[in-house]
Amino acid sequence: MFDFAGRTALVTGAGSGIGAAVARILDASGAARLILVDCDGHAMRGPDLSCEFVPLTGDVADPSFWSGPFAEAAAAHGPIHHAVLNAGVSSGGPIAELDFAEWRRVLSTNLDGTFLSLQATLGAIRDGGAIVLTASISGAKAEPGTAAYGASKAGVMQLARVAAKEAAPRGVRVNAIAPGGVDTPIWDDTPFFRDLVAEHGGDRRAAMDALARMATPLGRYASADEIAQQIAFLLSDAAATITGAVLVSDGGYSL
Repeated sequence: MFDFAGRTALVTGAGSGIGAAVARILDASGAARLILVDCDGHAMRGPDLSCEFVPLTGDVADPSFWSGPFAEAAAAHGPIHHAVLNAGVSSGGPIAELDFAEWRRVLSTNLDGTFLSLQATLGAIRDGGAIVLTASISGAKAEPGTAAYGASKAGVMQLARVAAKEAAPRGVRVNAIAPGGVDTPIWDDTPFFRDLVAEHGGDRRAAMDALARMATPLGRYASADEIAQQIAFLLSDAAATITGAVLVSDGGYSL
């Protein structure tokens, strides 16, 4: 469906979920090389890919990772044509009870990490390239208990818009995607979802389906592969005039 033949792409948070799904679709669409970043080194060992891939283990919120291992990989394997800046963590808790250390943990990875990865990518990407940042509908719709996560993703959306204006003279497009519920392992770190799983006798699938029915007019959440398809569209030549956009993919949750 998409043609990324001969191109090199960076994917952060590539060890699982949306990032892993993006790596698979880029590989299936002819990418020549993938630079895959994740903080979990074990998850980066031997993904099922046919193209050349360069696994990098590191913290996206660590400036030394971008000036060190990533810069070395980009110099050796560039130029980079595409980037999907997807690494993130989840969080939950009301503002009045939220520990500042937890706030900083989430903002560090989700916003500082996205800023640093975007900064490094803009220095390494070729003119005419395309970048997608993974935001969330939580950055646009307020819900109790989502202060840290929602604020971080709202920042990601604005970061994408500003970067789009700054990069436009080079023909580099920058967009964001704002998923609603997606069935990925990130849910397993959320206290309310763990409670919901317990209410369903430990059946994770039943808990996810129940949550989707409650939360979305369509009555379903997206799979990681579906979101990856949408990201691939934003990266592709079919989206050649789309920049500074936030693609909402939430099953109608925000209506």
